[in-house]
Amino acid sequence: MFTVTSYTVEKLKDPFNILPGERYEFVLELEVEEDDELYHDEGVSLRVVYMQDNNEERVVKYEFQKTTTGGYINMELEEEELALVRSLCHKELFGPTAE
Repeated sequence: MFTVTSYTVEKLKDPFNILPGERYEFVLELEVEEDDELYHDEGVSLRVVYMQDNNEERVVKYEFQKTTTGGYINMELEEEELALVRSLCHKELFGPTAE
């Protein structure tokens, strides 16, 4: 498991209007414990492409990267981690959901 320490978000442009909905790129800086297999000395970031179209929202793509070098890390998100990322993206774009 990891902790998100900071992030940036940018709306992606679709100059030819090929893709439906809006796309956003999030880059999450992660804190990972040294004993975790995801840990790297260079630091770990998670690049996420998040889509919103009408009532649908989802993570379209994600990839782990070494923060300092940008190198790809071949790892998958666990369901619990994916839910955390979805929640963070939703809250950043639309605010907290009333429960």
